[in-house]
Amino acid sequence: MPTLLQIDFPTEGPWGEQMAAAYAELADLISRTPGLRWKIWTEREEDGISGGIYLFDDESSARAYLAEHTARLSSFGISDIRALVLDVNETLTATSRGPLSA
Repeated sequence: MPTLLQIDFPTEGPWGEQMAAAYAELADLISRTPGLRWKIWTEREEDGISGGIYLFDDESSARAYLAEHTARLSSFGISDIRALVLDVNETLTATSRGPLSA
């Protein structure tokens, strides 16, 4: 069953195009994560938060990535990491045109 992972954390930036340039290599690394279908990078400078929404093939892939990424973020000095692992209702998501494929 597809599994959604939502992660966010406080940060002071970078934002926008500076973020895209700073994290290009990380984005490439994340794109090769086993079981990952896609990631949407999220940011809100006004609130000082950034993170992502990920779709994985299954819960075990999502939880493995969560453990790996939490350790990576912690090594960058980031704390107060929030995460949710959620099942996806494929039938309703398809009806509302949610992207389930890679």
